[in-house]
Amino acid sequence: MKVLAVADSDSYLKWAACLLDGLPPGDEALLTLIRTPIAPSSGQIAAAVAGTRAAAGEALPEVLTARRLRRAAERFAPDAILLACTGPVVDVLGAEILEGLRPRPVFVSGLPGISVPATEKAWRFRSGCDLFIVHSTREVREFAALGAELGGGGAVGLARLPFLGQGTAGRASGPRDRVVFATQAKVPRRREERESILLALAELGERRPDLDVVVKLRARDTERQTHNERYHYERLWMELAAQGRVRGGAVRFADGPMHEHLSRAAGFVTVSSTAALEAIAESVPLLVLSDFGVSAEMINLVFEDSGCLGDLDELAKGVFREPDARWCQANYFHDPRAADWHPRLSALAGDARAGRLVPARSLLQGAADVAARRRARMRVEVPPGMLRVGYRAKRRVRRYLKSIG
Repeated sequence: MKVLAVADSDSYLKWAACLLDGLPPGDEALLTLIRTPIAPSSGQIAAAVAGTRAAAGEALPEVLTARRLRRAAERFAPDAILLACTGPVVDVLGAEILEGLRPRPVFVSGLPGISVPATEKAWRFRSGCDLFIVHSTREVREFAALGAELGGGGAVGLARLPFLGQGTAGRASGPRDRVVFATQAKVPRRREERESILLALAELGERRPDLDVVVKLRARDTERQTHNERYHYERLWMELAAQGRVRGGAVRFADGPMHEHLSRAAGFVTVSSTAALEAIAESVPLLVLSDFGVSAEMINLVFEDSGCLGDLDELAKGVFREPDARWCQANYFHDPRAADWHPRLSALAGDARAGRLVPARSLLQGAADVAARRRARMRVEVPPGMLRVGYRAKRRVRRYLKSIG
């Protein structure tokens, strides 16, 4: 079976690269990126594919325009296309950019991390795909129920988050003396909430000079990522240091592959990052901060009853927790033999080759959906620099009209 994977951001690229590594011997894979305003930098690409087969090749995955992606798909003639992208890009790629390929490939999508609770928005954007991949028995139940209620879409397949591995980080040669804070672009949203995290980390660094307190960044302040980050932690830290509220050397900032940081970690902390699961897989004690709420909006609802929730006071004191075993079984740490995504994909590909595949029905058929798809198509066809100029001009016009209205 031949699988073409298309990613549009750093988190989806990491997921796609690791998922392709789980294909059985004999399957052929091609990993690419589609050019959008959130396409990762070369450094982010290298970090995302580190440790996978994509990093072992002569060149890193290439960022392609929509037209070049279409040509690449026609040349490669895949049995399946993994649309490892944000929802609007999944929709426009499947409905327009890659539509009409013959023979028609199986379209596959999924979500790269924690997907609890299942959301209608996630299902609708991917309802044109024949297989939807999630990563826990809980997520399978929730999305299958949602699909039955809304209609559209294809099968729901179970995988194990591929970058959890089986103790892949291993122990570094030195001591485990690092505390790693994994940032999340979307939450917490407020500036003062983010500053409170940095202040707690600074307090930990002052109390425990034996620890290397690291803020692990998904992207530097000048780099793009899946979601916009209004208050970047590194920028906030420099402002706090300039105000004399923190000492410069108490905390340091770093990027690079998460597994390299976990190999030295004595503790891990986050608000909601999927990297918490990587820490559990590597037996690193952790803390999921609950100070800002535990809810779907905070993307940490899944950690209820995990035994990992804690607060900023505990972080400042260096208190970390071990997860509940029953919670782990229901959430991402099921037996790998229960994963059925690849058998489902193989069966769908067989149906496609035999002309028996009934394509999934997208729910995005209304006038508003068509207009949204047109905007998404601009994101994959217009160079990002031109888009940014257009967006700025549009905002200026709106402000001007508002001022004279």
